Amino acid sequence: MSGTSKATSRGVLLSMTGFGEARAQSRGLIIAVEIRSVNSRHFKLSFRCSDGYGSLESNVESIVRNCIRRGTVHLNLRIDRETSSEDYRINTEVLESYRRQLETLQKQAGKTTALDLEKLLTLPGVITEKQSVEFDPKEDWNAIEPVIRAAVDDLASMRAEEGQALASDLHHQCESIPTNLDQIALRAPLVAEGYRQRLTDRVNKVLQEFGVSIGPADLVREVSLFVERGDVSEEIVRLRSHLEQFAKTINLPESTGRKLEFITQEMGREINTIGSKSNDTEISQHVVQIKAALERIREQVQNVE
Repeated sequence: MSGTSKATSRGVLLSMTGFGEARAQSRGLIIAVEIRSVNSRHFKLSFRCSDGYGSLESNVESIVRNCIRRGTVHLNLRIDRETSSEDYRINTEVLESYRRQLETLQKQAGKTTALDLEKLLTLPGVITEKQSVEFDPKEDWNAIEPVIRAAVDDLASMRAEEGQALASDLHHQCESIPTNLDQIALRAPLVAEGYRQRLTDRVNKVLQEFGVSIGPADLVREVSLFVERGDVSEEIVRLRSHLEQFAKTINLPESTGRKLEFITQEMGREINTIGSKSNDTEISQHVVQIKAALERIREQVQNVE
């Protein structure tokens, strides 16, 4: 069993959920470690162990923190000491007390059958286990540490595998956003032109019906106001920039979950603004598609360390 943890080598993307385990027998100890991690905004270690080993929590946490930056980690350390025949003895006083009491009951009942020694040995208190000697858990750390690291390695491998699946899905969801964004960029100028044409037609109709006049400057000003209110070019540019940053962040070697959450939040803000500005059915359809992809991304990012 290697004493060097794989936790020091980090994958491109890590999931916050996983499970690992390891077992070993060393120096008269039977050691079993189970570790699982679940989603959480911060790191938290929940440590359970056999009696007498609670003082090792800081040592264990140091190893786990080297692998896990975020998430709630449940680690269960069980240690059993190997036993021998010398660890058990017959309590002759208790055995003799049972014998006398049973013989008295037999005489009262008029029975002379010999007592079965094997049955007497099964009675409570006859066989006692030698009290565990005092031990220093730190003296056992050299045997325990490799098992802890092996379980953490196992957990890290599972988190890396799930991280690869997360990265693949996030890339897939991001691919659909630029396509819809391109369609919005193409459609937006046509919306302004369509509004200008509709406004012109309505004005001409009013002029004919009521014989009033309106200056071209008024018409141009009204169209300009509409175009300004509905201009989404800046939001499109920022959303494209966020997408590029998101793709780069996925490939960073360090923990990226919180940064991905922030970028996703910013992308959601931009697409919401585009949706509120655009008074057009076709653009609204593309906005809905992008929001659906972002929702899936938001859910997946919650699982990233």
